[in-house]
Amino acid sequence: MTARIFAPAGKGAWTTTPDGNRRRVLLHTDELMLVEFGFDRGGVGALHSHPHVQASYVAEGRFEVTIDGQTEILAAGGSFIVPSGLVHGVKALEAGRLVDSFTPHRADFLG
Repeated sequence: MTARIFAPAGKGAWTTTPDGNRRRVLLHTDELMLVEFGFDRGGVGALHSHPHVQASYVAEGRFEVTIDGQTEILAAGGSFIVPSGLVHGVKALEAGRLVDSFTPHRADFLG
């Protein structure tokens, strides 16, 4: 795999996610990936799980975050971790952005 190790501001193509939000892969190696997600107010990241460990930072906005049945509201500057295999999802209470890291990388985001 060709790794991306630098990401100048504003670079990278946005793609529409299956749930109608947007994402762009910022950086990745085999071991780690950094992805920015954009949400309109009311946008939902549907409940799901994956084998990757995920750490997320709320860059902008406010989100209702559910992990393994526990729900918290996080605003800009907040963060959360999703251990491997736990069911999780978000709802944007206002327009916002999440910056997520995944280990290992999400191959499904590259194709």
